[in-house]
Amino acid sequence: MTSNVPMITMNDGHKIPAIGLGTYSLNGHTGADAIRQGIDTGYRLIDSAFNYENEGAVGKAIQDSSVPRDQLHICSKLPGRRHAYDQALVTIEESLLRTGLDYFDLYIIHWPNPKTDKYVEAWQAMIEARKRGYVRSIGVSNFLPAHLERITQETGVVPCLNQIELHPYFEQEEQRKFHEKHNIVTESWSPLGRGRGEGVLEDEGIRAIAEAHGKTPTQIILRWHTQLGAVPIPKAGSLAHQKENLSIFDFELTDEQMRVISAFSKDNKRLWDQDPAEYEEF
Repeated sequence: MTSNVPMITMNDGHKIPAIGLGTYSLNGHTGADAIRQGIDTGYRLIDSAFNYENEGAVGKAIQDSSVPRDQLHICSKLPGRRHAYDQALVTIEESLLRTGLDYFDLYIIHWPNPKTDKYVEAWQAMIEARKRGYVRSIGVSNFLPAHLERITQETGVVPCLNQIELHPYFEQEEQRKFHEKHNIVTESWSPLGRGRGEGVLEDEGIRAIAEAHGKTPTQIILRWHTQLGAVPIPKAGSLAHQKENLSIFDFELTDEQMRVISAFSKDNKRLWDQDPAEYEEF
């Protein structure tokens, strides 16, 4: 099932699948089983975080899956309380020990936490982690253009990816344009905008588009992401949803259908008011 998932080349030359499996709240043995099922179903990009407290479940899933390690793209994230240089490096080591992996394909800074103002130091640690072979690609999450410009100017290293809140209610057009200009891959968290209930998935216009393509509303929204050039990472624990989310590369939305979906962004607001210019997560 993976053969029809396109690969996207990042600015460091490494490639990443065009859709991934989000693992937030997939914990313990149940979580490990769900993640392993996702891998066996066709996911090759697995997104975790130190703060999800499920890196062990990810490692167990990899161990139990039928897919060789070198075909997988495993990502985790550095928490805000570990931005200090030495702490960041130890945290990445701890993530590796938790998963039982020799390296991460991608490791990213979870939030910039600008009030604490150690994200440049954290980025310098990420660069060192890559030199040491702990990680192959390094990126960030929830960084605004100002944050991206600063770490690039102070280190000379451009992140290969920025994972941001992106869904039909918040299409992030200006942020995506900045990424495109600087050859940074856009990755979408909360891609279906679940925090707003089922609104977009129940919308008559979205349902009409889905019916026209013989797809579900969820598949329509995920396809919208990929046609925007973004990599969605929807969480899915059930086999049915995992299969549904992967089956989005055998059709294409028209320009008008893309506009219908983007029109939900007229208010262009974050679901939980987590503005990276102010919000901090530790």
